[in-house]
Amino acid sequence: MKEKKRAMGRGLGAILSAESKASINSATDEGASKFVGSIVQVSLEDIEPNPTQPRTYFDEKALNELAQSIKNLGVIQPVTLRKDGSKFVIISGERRFRASKIAGLETIPSYIRLVNDQELLEMALVENIQREDLDAIEIALTYQRLLEEIGMTQENLSQRVGKERSTITNYIRLLRLNPDVQNAIRSGEISAGHGRAIISLEDSENQDVLFQKILQQKLSVRQAEQESNLLKNPKSTEQKGVKNLPNFYKKAEKNLSDILETKVEIKSTANGKKGKIVLDFKNEEELETILAYFK
Repeated sequence: MKEKKRAMGRGLGAILSAESKASINSATDEGASKFVGSIVQVSLEDIEPNPTQPRTYFDEKALNELAQSIKNLGVIQPVTLRKDGSKFVIISGERRFRASKIAGLETIPSYIRLVNDQELLEMALVENIQREDLDAIEIALTYQRLLEEIGMTQENLSQRVGKERSTITNYIRLLRLNPDVQNAIRSGEISAGHGRAIISLEDSENQDVLFQKILQQKLSVRQAEQESNLLKNPKSTEQKGVKNLPNFYKKAEKNLSDILETKVEIKSTANGKKGKIVLDFKNEEELETILAYFK
């Protein structure tokens, strides 16, 4: 399955030419439209951290874990850079930049911001969102950029692209999924609907459990949603299963109750594959009577 996975930017963005690095600094420069709104690969050597970055501490263990993820899966979400002469200053994504260095990458997928490119960028992004070949993660990233970099509200964005606000929100939530799940959506192993079922779980361990179950059992979106509800409410689901006992279990309850002369309750999981038997006793004498049947 892994060979199907494609990280954001792999094969999608051309490497910036020396001419682009030297001459294109403003949206009015010739050739600017070639990469405004697009993903391009930028050499890590040409990128500088933002000197006004308020964050100065980066956890070394977390960086190494991200670096390992990047080695395995590539950079899922491009960094955003501001063109400054022949160099680039990081607007967002310094953790990804640092981790990519640790991972030994030479280039990183990037969005480039130029002077006076606001209107051009908005046009490029809105046009991009209309493409039919975009996967759900690429759509989510484009919505996020329109909200964060252009400064649109979700209401404005909804009107601009002709989509319901709830649709936009559901796409953006997919960006909270871990890189493995995002890559599985991008490669077509699972759908965005599966991703929404996974992200509905708050616990990351449960998210991974559901993700693996979707892959291994080839669950439909509806089945994934049911499994998500099971993971969120295991106790209520078990109780619900008790109320809807199959006839076989009801007969077994009655037979055991008649034999043991006490109340017997059979509890079953929702799928009926496992359960437990509960025997009532009021005192030690009744317990001894029940145990006598098993001797």
